[in-house]
Amino acid sequence: MASAPRRSGGGLFEGLYRVIMRRNSVYVTFVIAGAFLGERAVDYGVHRLWEYNNVGVSSLLLRLQHHQEVGSLFCYSSFSKWRV
Repeated sequence: MASAPRRSGGGLFEGLYRVIMRRNSVYVTFVIAGAFLGERAVDYGVHRLWEYNNVGVSSLLLRLQHHQEVGSLFCYSSFSKWRV
């Protein structure tokens, strides 16, 4: 009975897996670099989301700091601690 022919090259992912997992130093470097780049990507995404959701909030706080009476603009009882 003949056995199935074995592929010598493998796929792209298999080759990448062999390159990364061949030596421990390459694997550790890949993990550390991946963690660093992943952290940077998440930080950038959260920062962009925070800025998108808080458009105009800083100008509102600046207006509240410069007005003596909060009642002249709106009723901001929760922002009264930022008043000067």
